[in-house]
Amino acid sequence: MPVLAIIILIGIAGCQQIGPDGGLQAQSRPVTSNTQGTLGTPPSHQRPPVTGPQTSRAPVPPGQAGASQPALSPDAQIFQPGATPLPALAPAQGAGQPVPKPDLPSLAHLLNRAPEAVTAQPRPVVPPPATTDTVRVGMLLPLSGRNANIGKALLNAAQLAVFDFADRRMELLPIDTGGTPAGAQAAAATAIGDGAQIILGPLLAGSVRAIAPAARAAHVPVIAFSSDRRVGGGGVYTMGFLPEDQVRRVVSYAIQRGITRFGALAPDNAYGATVFEALRDVARSLGAEVVEARFYNPAAQDFTDVVRVLGDYDNRREALLEQRKELEKIDDEVSRQALKRLENLQTIGDLPFEALLIADGGKRLQSVAALLPFYDIDPSKVRMLGTGQWDVPGLGSEPALAGGWYAAPDPGARQGFLSQYRDTYGSAPPRLATLAYDATALAAVLARAEGGPDFSDATLTTISGFDGRDGIFRFLSSGVAERGLAVMQLRQRDARVIQKAPATFQAAIN
Repeated sequence: MPVLAIIILIGIAGCQQIGPDGGLQAQSRPVTSNTQGTLGTPPSHQRPPVTGPQTSRAPVPPGQAGASQPALSPDAQIFQPGATPLPALAPAQGAGQPVPKPDLPSLAHLLNRAPEAVTAQPRPVVPPPATTDTVRVGMLLPLSGRNANIGKALLNAAQLAVFDFADRRMELLPIDTGGTPAGAQAAAATAIGDGAQIILGPLLAGSVRAIAPAARAAHVPVIAFSSDRRVGGGGVYTMGFLPEDQVRRVVSYAIQRGITRFGALAPDNAYGATVFEALRDVARSLGAEVVEARFYNPAAQDFTDVVRVLGDYDNRREALLEQRKELEKIDDEVSRQALKRLENLQTIGDLPFEALLIADGGKRLQSVAALLPFYDIDPSKVRMLGTGQWDVPGLGSEPALAGGWYAAPDPGARQGFLSQYRDTYGSAPPRLATLAYDATALAAVLARAEGGPDFSDATLTTISGFDGRDGIFRFLSSGVAERGLAVMQLRQRDARVIQKAPATFQAAIN
């Protein structure tokens, strides 16, 4: 039955085995038809130009200049607007070993194959005529404009998922949004007009809002890459990492370890407000409290004043100086010993908070963090907490942040994807690339459901969820993605898992 088949996709059912990299995995299977899949032929009408990488080239071996696109399975199709039909690419044997292709009869195994490191050689084929069982998947990305680099990387990741999961029926239709809401509207109209049964993307919240009315009117579900929960619902789903989930996870962990008083330092913008509200809500629900919060201008170059006030530096400094004066007046042995202990202190008195949540990332976070010890917010006494913006290499080189905690997907789940991407394209992917991979893999698996493609709300919101390159996730009825996150601790050069991500959502609830 279709419903049973979809539930089996989850990657957390008892009959499945989660692969070594913890990601969405599928068993490849031989083509049962004598007809090879090909790149789709373009429609007769004009489409917006796509400036992303062309899928018509075989991947260059790692280490060679110009490494570009992954090989496509003979079962898979990627439609490039304006392209002419080109030969499909078939995986070749690698490292002297044949690529395993067990004959598996059902969808139960579609999520149980680790990505295979393969190379590909072009093999000319005659384009077959269009078939009635083609499943078209629109992908709306900023392939030009300010975010073109991110858009192209997302397309690269999507093509890897096509290679790993799609069969001959699926056509991926990448369409450029130009990075604007108007461009997204035009791209959505093109995708819907070309028969897309589901849309992946766009990237930004404004573009998602722009396409939502047309997608709903056409009954085409949307899996967008935005992290703004306000754009979800009514057939629109967001794959982005929500700051509320990250805050809830790391603050709950801190409370479990006895921390009950929290401070917050955040930019005075929508993101900072979201993080602060999430901190206040989870603290209240778990019997803790937020005792101090300061907000700063995100466009500022100097954060001295806000950090100084947060640390109550002037009052604590004055208290230290008064204490010294009193001890000097007494001038006995006990007082002299006490004065000696105060010599190396900047301030006296404890801060009102035991942990400080800093809702920022990048250079601004490093600038703020560098001021904390200077104004006697001692990281050895105050636990530093962060959001998913801390999930970048090398952040622990800032001494004030080393040892801090934050919540993020378990890095072990995406290691296979990172290696696959580097080997294929010759560079590391941006952090968001896994969103495109997981969304495309999910679409590919649902496209080959028994009885035909199933992109219904009931299937997309299946309560057990799915297992992807960023761990388990599921779509709620509100359209947002709930994720199973790990708790990480920053080290000087990297981060380590200090509490594993849940393997199932039942475990997450418990």
